[in-house]
Amino acid sequence: MFASPIGCLRFVASERGLSRVCFAGERLPIDDPSDHPLATQQLTEYFAGTRREFTVPLDLTGVTEFRAAVLRELARVPYGGTTTYAQLARAVGNPKAVRAVGSACATNPLPLFIPCHRVLRSDGQLGGYRGGGKAKRFLLRLEGIDV
Repeated sequence: MFASPIGCLRFVASERGLSRVCFAGERLPIDDPSDHPLATQQLTEYFAGTRREFTVPLDLTGVTEFRAAVLRELARVPYGGTTTYAQLARAVGNPKAVRAVGSACATNPLPLFIPCHRVLRSDGQLGGYRGGGKAKRFLLRLEGIDV
């Protein structure tokens, strides 16, 4: 478990890499969370403002191809930047799939490492976040985005 400024986070990892980050109150898909020293170190640096990119190996096994495409595109959104659900839908070649993109973001198994907090609604509103609106606002402000 990692005590972060946005609450306790728990990790699930496989031999391939980090496969899930759970916020406080979320049910773990396994009985026992994994210790992940590299994830803990990099998140500590991120919250201290000294890390802008993560190098933790990630495991997206079990994610559908569409959702994986959305998450890969989302991973390209830089620190301090934002995108919209509509922009992501266009980037994955399906401009009408805005709701499906929203669903892919909502079920992102690796929040923070794949930065779904950087996705805003087209009207500039925050939109949802599995960790809650307060956490999303905190993360955006940490990255210098005024919301």
